[in-house]
Amino acid sequence: MYTKQMVEERWGEILDFIRTQFDISDVSFRTWIYPLKIYDKEDNILTLIVDDTIINSNNLGFIRNRYSTYIKTAIAEIINEEYELNFILRTQIKKMEDEKKKNYGTPPSAKARFLNPQYTFDTFVVGANNNTAHAAALAVAEQPGEVFNPLYIYGGPGLGKTHLMYAIANYILENDASKKVLYVTSETFTNDLIKAIQSGSTASEEFREKYRSNDVFLIDDIQFLINKERTQEEFFHTFNEMKDSGRQVIISSDKQPRELQILDERLRSRFEWGLTVDIQAPDFETRMAILQKKQEMNHLIIQNDILNYIATNIKSNIRELEGALTKVVALSRLQKKEITLSLAQEALKDIISPDSKKTVTLELILEVVAEHFNITPAQIISVNKSRNIAYPRQICMYLCRELTSLSFDEIGRSIGKRDHSTIHYAYNKVVADYQENESIRGVIDLLKNKINP
Repeated sequence: MYTKQMVEERWGEILDFIRTQFDISDVSFRTWIYPLKIYDKEDNILTLIVDDTIINSNNLGFIRNRYSTYIKTAIAEIINEEYELNFILRTQIKKMEDEKKKNYGTPPSAKARFLNPQYTFDTFVVGANNNTAHAAALAVAEQPGEVFNPLYIYGGPGLGKTHLMYAIANYILENDASKKVLYVTSETFTNDLIKAIQSGSTASEEFREKYRSNDVFLIDDIQFLINKERTQEEFFHTFNEMKDSGRQVIISSDKQPRELQILDERLRSRFEWGLTVDIQAPDFETRMAILQKKQEMNHLIIQNDILNYIATNIKSNIRELEGALTKVVALSRLQKKEITLSLAQEALKDIISPDSKKTVTLELILEVVAEHFNITPAQIISVNKSRNIAYPRQICMYLCRELTSLSFDEIGRSIGKRDHSTIHYAYNKVVADYQENESIRGVIDLLKNKINP
């Protein structure tokens, strides 16, 4: 992951890529893009300065809507990382810094932290994978400190945890600008503490004032506090003071609290005092909705078969899904061609290889079948005998026999330690259903195609 300084060092290359690769006139480039400077980098969000001493502040929206895709594409091409963009006016920075000088030590509000204004509840696509987390986040935003305190959100990278945290902060500030709201990553918290320790007792007091005087405190990626004993101790006291005074704490992580085994037990137990919610990888319908929302926000017109192609093949996380759409749009603009399915396939050939034969494993079959039936691989392997679990389990057994070299005994040992006769019965049943039931035949053919196109 690039630091802010590393991105700045390559900013000239990024600008040069935009100038030479996209159909932008020299006048437009010099007016709107060349004056942009990097102000801040927080996680995968890059904040750029729009100098409103030379550009009218009313043009900020125009720059965001017209040139964001070009800038994001150039960044991805030059440094091979995907970023969301945030734009801030130079006069806003000056006002913030002047205010900070007058009130040194006063914690900045989330507005001063330049939270991405695009990360709101309105732009968050709700699906079966995240509806509980979304509902909990909205409840906390509406009544901070009164319900679900702390709120602990966990899930894999790129699934929307940071989006939800920003949405909470943006919602609170929009409805009550007097609230002190602070969002940081655990890395920022750690770095601030190190600086405070190095600078002496006065700086340490200022550090505590900054972090303990907020109405709402959001900290991202708490797992990075593992093995940092002094930082954990400081966060423990910050958490206690916030919680004891009825102020809201929101935490995100890649794991649920009990899985953070190396983290201080006192912290893990406190994380479970409130509500713990998870975000899973989005299903196909949610992935399609995300892509449709993305094209709507960026004023794009893309045929559904192309979105379908992307949603079918990019399953891991939202960040990669949106990055794939950006690549397709970028290639279209670079080649000055209409976005077609063949162009999308060309743009994503390094990510998606639909014609290459996959190595079919039992794990892959479990994953594909579980996703199709909206259950989990663990439920398939379990002893649950309900129809909505048992029949997908039998289909798994059938597909394992058809698509792998595993014997009935090997399949049985892998799927819940079942015996040879159980697997044999399931296989024969599905064979009969496939021959007699057109609906079942369609489902199994679809699953086979997903497993090995």
